[in-house]
Amino acid sequence: MTTAPVRVVLLVGSAREGRLAPDVADWFAGVARRRGDLVLDVVDVARHPLPSDLAADDPVAAALRPRLAAAEAYAVVVPEYNRSIPGPLKTLVDSFQTEWRAKPVGFVGYGLGAAGGVRAIEHLRQIFAEFHCVGMKDVVTFPRVLDHFDAEGRFPAEPERSEAAAKLMLDQLTWWAEALRAAKAARPYGA
Repeated sequence: MTTAPVRVVLLVGSAREGRLAPDVADWFAGVARRRGDLVLDVVDVARHPLPSDLAADDPVAAALRPRLAAAEAYAVVVPEYNRSIPGPLKTLVDSFQTEWRAKPVGFVGYGLGAAGGVRAIEHLRQIFAEFHCVGMKDVVTFPRVLDHFDAEGRFPAEPERSEAAAKLMLDQLTWWAEALRAAKAARPYGA
């Protein structure tokens, strides 16, 4: 039996000037796009700024709502800022409700220090749990992220280990998305 590819939205969670998120996200998107069991849609918070006092008719939110709702899973690229997540990512998550409900979420974290985004990932686990999301146990992290660029500025400098971690997380993400797809077809989820 062949199943349809899982629709995954990749959230790029940093909007700062000079951010490294596009490098990390482009690498991860490349790994994900080599798979035949998922299709990827990238949502970058820097390209979709939302006001902190989001009105129901906000045009940015209206454009994002169907993309987020159509996703069967999410992957989040998140830098660690001050031991947590960036404000624009929190605003994006808080601006939607049912779009997240009962879907799996994978995490790709990075940071300048040794934690490699783990604290930001742990905060996201708590936030997404509020929406009944399933957070993937295995994550991809880049501690001391600047050390992962080679002399020519390519990221990551040694992709083998990182790609193995991404594959493991994506395997879990697609398994959960397919399992939840089947469960929701048999019985709609009621939160």
